[in-house]
Amino acid sequence: LMPQPFKFALAKGRGRYVCKLKLERLAGTGEAHGEDDDDLFPEEAAHARGKPSRQETEARMQFYASMAQALAQGGWDGDRDSLDTPPEPEAWSPVAAEGSSCTGRHCPAFGQCVYYDQRKALVGAQVIVANHDLLLSSLGARVLPELDNCLLVLDEAHHLPATALDQFACSADLSRLIWIDRLSSRALRIGTLVEVTEVADIPRHASQLRQHLQDLARLVMDLYGEALKAQNSAWGPARVRVPRGVLPGALHEPLSQLAHHAAGFLECLRAISKALRSEMRDKPDEARRLSQLYAQIGTLAPRLEAVHATAQLLLQEPPEGEAQAFVPNAKWFTLETDGDFIVVKAHASPILPGRTLRGHLWSSVRGAVLTSATLTSCGQFDFFLRESGLHGMDAATTLEVPSPFNYAAQGTLIAAETHADPKNAVQFTTEMVEALLHDLARVEYGALVLFTSREQMRQAVDALATSMRAVVLVQNQIPRTQLLARHRERVAAGEPSIIFGMQSFGEGLDLPGRLCESVFITKLPFAPPDDPVGETRAEWLRAVGRDPFSELVVPATAIRLAQWAGRAIRTEEDQAHVYCYD
Repeated sequence: LMPQPFKFALAKGRGRYVCKLKLERLAGTGEAHGEDDDDLFPEEAAHARGKPSRQETEARMQFYASMAQALAQGGWDGDRDSLDTPPEPEAWSPVAAEGSSCTGRHCPAFGQCVYYDQRKALVGAQVIVANHDLLLSSLGARVLPELDNCLLVLDEAHHLPATALDQFACSADLSRLIWIDRLSSRALRIGTLVEVTEVADIPRHASQLRQHLQDLARLVMDLYGEALKAQNSAWGPARVRVPRGVLPGALHEPLSQLAHHAAGFLECLRAISKALRSEMRDKPDEARRLSQLYAQIGTLAPRLEAVHATAQLLLQEPPEGEAQAFVPNAKWFTLETDGDFIVVKAHASPILPGRTLRGHLWSSVRGAVLTSATLTSCGQFDFFLRESGLHGMDAATTLEVPSPFNYAAQGTLIAAETHADPKNAVQFTTEMVEALLHDLARVEYGALVLFTSREQMRQAVDALATSMRAVVLVQNQIPRTQLLARHRERVAAGEPSIIFGMQSFGEGLDLPGRLCESVFITKLPFAPPDDPVGETRAEWLRAVGRDPFSELVVPATAIRLAQWAGRAIRTEEDQAHVYCYD
């Protein structure tokens, strides 16, 4: 549509690209392995299955060797997304081009680096396409051009506040601690090689770090173990939240010690990395060996950073007598079993996305356009402006553009009433499923059923008649792309096809015309009631005399409901029905 041509590029996070140096080393084509076999399998995998067998080790090396060969012969461009079958995260993470293990220009593979080649494409581009995660995670990291020199266009901007909370949240594993010994022994060995005096402090910091993490895990189990074990959910880890973000006194000392020793250990690592970089400058012929040493430390350093950041967020509490004005962090602990092993994790997150975005994003951007079909809620922009930190900013203006669709003429909304109150989940679901199956029997072409919980979807699947099962495609039973392709084939052949999906199918799914003539909303899409960030925020709002239901829950649900109903009408010609049973 543009009269003049322009250059554009797609920006992805470093972790989507392979690190040639790591790949060579783990494929056995680089220098000797020795202790670095440890890097073939992340620690989580070792816990789940015990020490990897020789066959597993050889299979993993073979997998890396085939990747290295494809890269060398030009059959693969080094982008994880362009592999025929994208590898599992545990197989990919040891060879990902993460910033913590990268020596940049000092690396001997810098000239052929997949990631830096992609960076060059960004430099020549006038338009760069990125996602919200990359935008927020790269603030201040020079991955993207400086924001005061760009026009930022944020599509689907209603997601920005939630992405911001995810970006600034942290967590630390209190149970799987082998990485501390590995990091400590590597840092000692490498630090001694490059004559860094600070290495003398490493054994003390490492042993204290391990000790305080163990103490913290034990105290968490003493305080919350009963509540955590009682949950025993099949849908992810058990979780317990710290009310008002105020930690029990017993946790303060181990957390303060954790923060102290993690900071000390990080200082030692910074001294080693600085020494390694200056060695690389002085001895370019040894750059390969030195870069690999750098990567051995850098691969594990992010875990130490996560422990430090989590301890700091957990320790933030209101000063004496200022509890009312202070905005707490959400703090919670989780428990999951990994084989016979119990894994305890600590988590913390800010609760006001707007404050975070104002401090990190809007303060540095030159101009921005935020767009989405659902920036208003209940006819107002107020909710989004507050959530995104733009409320009360003179520079922010709003514009609502009318839809090209004539909803009143193109669609019908059928609100079906149930005898059971939706708060009574068991009776409501039974009644809803009965009504749903009755309505699904009339579907002639494509339809979409949206569920708010896995349990609700499972009950509906179990209740399907045998004849109906052949018509229904269920999310997660086959990959999304295959599911949608099958759905399109059936509808094109004039057959009925019904998709059963969860929240992620309620947005961004484009099924025009006959592909989606009916949308069935089984229950209003309220946020999950046990979200610790939402709970902490609601608790804080009540404490300062505000009403979380009208201020947060209603507008957020209205936006989600608009998105879900929006799956029905995708073009000016579509005719569709939306059923809601709540």
